[in-house]
Amino acid sequence: MTRPVSLAAWRETPGLARDTAPSAARDAERRRELEKLARLARWLDARYKLPFVPIRIGVDGLVGLIPGIGDTLVLLPSAYLVMRGWQLGARKRTIARMAANTGVDYVVGLVPIVGDLLDIGFKGNLRNIGLLERDFATPGRAPDPGA
Repeated sequence: MTRPVSLAAWRETPGLARDTAPSAARDAERRRELEKLARLARWLDARYKLPFVPIRIGVDGLVGLIPGIGDTLVLLPSAYLVMRGWQLGARKRTIARMAANTGVDYVVGLVPIVGDLLDIGFKGNLRNIGLLERDFATPGRAPDPGA
């Protein structure tokens, strides 16, 4: 039988020691993690440049063309971005907006052809990274209660 884990303990992530690391070290770790998440978002939304047009498309747009399962497959890394934002200490308002972006990206992408085109233009994962970066860069931002 496994021992129940509290929400605070579950929220702790390996390599991101909230209680023991000084603020500068925690901020540096958070910055490194945001860079990793930004690479994932670019891979999902803007990995390839289309020839002859100034549009970039990512794995999300390509896999989303597969009827039925494409958008569902890409939902997992998009949800991971939201979950990591929460674990890193983003505000509830930011997490709610990220979840809404992910939901819109998913639902719009389910519509055949037109939805796929709109999905390519929406770029929900890049929007989510922008939200995270703005949230953590906000001067006078209230510290995360878990910190």
